[in-house]
Amino acid sequence: MSGHSKWHSIKHKKGAADAKRGKIFTRLIREITVAARTGGGDPNMNPRLRKAVSDAKAANMPNDNIERGIKRGTGELEGVDYEEITYEAYGPGGVAVLIETMTDNRNRTVAELRHLLSKNNGNLGEAGSVSWMFDRKGYVVVDKSQKSEEELFEIAIEAGADDLKDDENSFEIFTDQDAFEGVKKAIQDSGITTEVAEISMIPQNFVKLEGAEAQQMLNLYEAIDDHDDVQNVYANFDIDESELGV
Repeated sequence: MSGHSKWHSIKHKKGAADAKRGKIFTRLIREITVAARTGGGDPNMNPRLRKAVSDAKAANMPNDNIERGIKRGTGELEGVDYEEITYEAYGPGGVAVLIETMTDNRNRTVAELRHLLSKNNGNLGEAGSVSWMFDRKGYVVVDKSQKSEEELFEIAIEAGADDLKDDENSFEIFTDQDAFEGVKKAIQDSGITTEVAEISMIPQNFVKLEGAEAQQMLNLYEAIDDHDDVQNVYANFDIDESELGV
C-alpha cells in the first residue's frame, strides 16, 4: 500500500471539516493574493493564479472574494503582506515533514510550529534536511470503480503522465508539473471524476508507523494542518488503515 494515498485519505477526509470551518477559504484567498502579487493579476498570464482561481471556484468561493484577493495581491486594495516559508521537520519514528506556510509574522509561526512538534515527539530540522526526500509532481487519484486500469493508463499516458499505480481501492497517477493540467483535463474530459487532483510533494520512500507512534504522527499532522498559517503539510509516513480512525 502506498503511504502517500493513505496520507491523502486523511487530508481529504479532514478537508470536509475544514471547509465547514471556512478554513479552506482562508487558504485559497492567501494563495490567490500571493500568486497575484508574485506573478500579476491576469490568470491567463499567471499559471499559479489560474490554478488558485480554479481551486477557489471548485470550492464554491464567491467571485467577489476571488476578485478582492487578486486586487489585494496587485496592490489595488490594501491587505496583509504574507511571506511564504517552508519549514522542514521530523515527526515520530523519523518521518520527514514539509510544512508550507504563508505568514505575516515568521517569529510567531516558527515558535508555534516548534511547540506543536515538540508536544508530539517531533522537532524542526535545518533547511534542506528533508526536502530532498520529496519530488514536486502532479498527483491525481481516481476511484477504481470508474475505469479499468488499462483504460485509465491509456488516457493518462497519452496525455503525458509519467506513471500509474494501483493502490487497492484507487489508482494513483503521477505527472511532471508541466504535464499536470493536460493530464487532469484528459481524465476529466473522459467523464472520470477525480478524488484528488493537485500539484503535490511526493515522497521518494515511506516510513511505516504502528501503535503509539502512528497515533502521535496523526495527532501531529492534524495539529500542524489546523494551524492558521499553514497552507500544506507533506509527510512520508505509511500507516495502516486500521490506525487511521477517520
